[in-house]
Amino acid sequence: MTELWIGTYPVAGAGTPVGQGEGVWSVLLDDETGALTGARLRTELPAPSFLALRAPTAPDEVTAPDGTPAPDDVLAPDGTSVPDGTSVPDDVRTRVYAVLEDEAGRVAGLLPHDGTLAPDAFVPSGGAYPCHLLATEHALLVANYGSGTLGVLALDETGALRGDQPAVLGHAGHGPREDRQEGPHAHFVALAPGGRHVLVVDLGTDEVRRYLWDGRTATPDGVAATLPPGTGPRHLDFSSDGRFAYVAGELDVAVHVLAWDRDTATGTLVQSVPAVVGGAAGPAPGQPSHLVVDSGTVLVAVRGTDVLTAYAVGDDGLLGAGRSADLGGSWPRHFAVVGRWVVVALERAGELVVVDRVLLTAQADPAGAPGADPVRSRVPLPSPTCVLPHP
Repeated sequence: MTELWIGTYPVAGAGTPVGQGEGVWSVLLDDETGALTGARLRTELPAPSFLALRAPTAPDEVTAPDGTPAPDDVLAPDGTSVPDGTSVPDDVRTRVYAVLEDEAGRVAGLLPHDGTLAPDAFVPSGGAYPCHLLATEHALLVANYGSGTLGVLALDETGALRGDQPAVLGHAGHGPREDRQEGPHAHFVALAPGGRHVLVVDLGTDEVRRYLWDGRTATPDGVAATLPPGTGPRHLDFSSDGRFAYVAGELDVAVHVLAWDRDTATGTLVQSVPAVVGGAAGPAPGQPSHLVVDSGTVLVAVRGTDVLTAYAVGDDGLLGAGRSADLGGSWPRHFAVVGRWVVVALERAGELVVVDRVLLTAQADPAGAPGADPVRSRVPLPSPTCVLPHP
């Protein structure tokens, strides 16, 4: 069984008053069957719409199996792994962080304890309406959608939020869509391959912004990639070899492929394909949300059309055959890949749905012809927005 932590919105949806009983939930995924059970509220928080995990590590105290000090880079750049055989002090535990998505803009630090997630800190996010964050060894990186800013929040050696005022890095610009691109809207933050640059995906300016990164401080370093006007880039992910980046365009309903130069952290557009394949689109306009590269496949969830699309990735990094599968519920906002399963948060339907990734990708073809229904199970859960596996 794999435990999943689930972020949520108020039941009335994004932009409505927060603190209406929403919070962080947990649910159990059966790794063999894909069944979901045991949904329960772990802690009440106002609009914890995105969650991130930091695995236990203390670089100054962790020791290798032979008793010698472990190297400072025991934590992966995304803050999710600790080498086998290392020992971790008792006060260094798994930590979860949640953006609290409202105009005030805060981040909550959470500790798993006795079947709950106990908040131990609340700090400013560095802007308004934070929507995404990434945990690294020494800092949290937060994308603030409303203000278009990147917030850098310091962590102490145990991973606790230090309470310092965050470093705030802003940006200027706009796009052609006056209703959505009147100014910068930071929507996603990632580390570039190599870990020396922070990338901020800006829906408002059709850019991927770049910052030099030393592990604690971000310094503006120009623009890593510029997408076609009106793309509205939302999320990105990289191929396993770091040679390609794949970007979900929320406003143009497309997936864009960038050839990635690792040395300069620069992307060049080489392909764009529809985010919805074949006849699955239906009458509603689509809005791609989350995108993941997994085992030679690009997966992207599309709201409005309410499908999960899978594209096969060729040896040249370009996208080939694809299929969009109907999820049977409204507004897939986020998902996580757990083994053969893709667990999707259907925000407006108020449920989680589990898709069999093997069935989904096995049926991919250029025409988007229907194959076996890959949906395996579902469970009610109020207004889910984020799925975070707890290893």
